[in-house]
Amino acid sequence: MGALSQRCLRNSLIVLGILAATALPAASQPRYPVYSQKLAPFVPSPQRVVDRMLEMAAPKPGETVFDLGCGDGRVVITAAQRFNVKAVGIEVDEKLVQRATERISNMNLQNQVKIVKEDLLQSDLSGADVVVIYLLTGSNEILRPRLEKFLKPGARVVSYAYAIPGWKPTKVDRTDQQHGHLIYLYQMPAQK
Repeated sequence: MGALSQRCLRNSLIVLGILAATALPAASQPRYPVYSQKLAPFVPSPQRVVDRMLEMAAPKPGETVFDLGCGDGRVVITAAQRFNVKAVGIEVDEKLVQRATERISNMNLQNQVKIVKEDLLQSDLSGADVVVIYLLTGSNEILRPRLEKFLKPGARVVSYAYAIPGWKPTKVDRTDQQHGHLIYLYQMPAQK
């Protein structure tokens, strides 16, 4: 066997070995990435994106905005300040809950905004008129049945960067005309 054939055989065996080592039965593979009990890593949304998401959802005084995976609280704080609404942030990370709660207290918004340390897949979303999410597509798919269960007709869901599989957006916007991410606005349909 020539040197070239030996290298090809060796490379093929290495590739097969890697594939065999990484191959698991489909049932044992996680369907979605897991971030230590989170549905997505904390990546703060730029303020211009927060503003645009809320403008698209158009919350009205008397309504309640929920931010699922609220991180440092910037969405709920902006919603309370700009749109004069009640706002609830759901966050599982204790340090982020503390940071958001301190910001809310320092801004004297505790009568309008609250942060709940909770798994958003366990949260009661029935009080939400607007839901803001910045999760992964797979996480949105996991969350979708809860949104369908809890949200009333006319409630709006705004998702930054990742669509909700199975739903048709009522509006799609781009954060930057050339290279920006999409923002998806959905509205819960009237019950049949």
